[in-house]
Amino acid sequence: MDIKQKARQLRVNSTDAEYRLWRQIRNRQQEGWKFRRQMPFDHYIADFVCAELKLIIEIDGGQHAEARLYDDERTEYLQSKGYQVVRFWNNEVLGNTDGVLERIVMILAQREKELNAPSPQPSAKRRTASGRGR
Repeated sequence: MDIKQKARQLRVNSTDAEYRLWRQIRNRQQEGWKFRRQMPFDHYIADFVCAELKLIIEIDGGQHAEARLYDDERTEYLQSKGYQVVRFWNNEVLGNTDGVLERIVMILAQREKELNAPSPQPSAKRRTASGRGR
């Protein structure tokens, strides 16, 4: 199975925590920034990526030492590509979703400032309250 197929499979088989967070950050819901999920980077896959701000959010479950070593290697690789990697535990996302989202919003603002990135423009596909496009 190649990396793109594996990423597709991971999207279909999301954990409860990944699914819950995805529902909150997709479609530019957090400060207008676009996230992708299960995005391949060479031979690694990142859980959630905001490419414009070079930010990666990882959701970790209970892990054994081997998985932690792999995560550490992946984090080091992604950081070498200029990405900031932020990790949350499954139980954090499931038990304190609002707190996790508040932290993500703070990190987005910090990252925007660090990179001097322009604020995202509203999507042309966004709908008004009436359901019609602008």
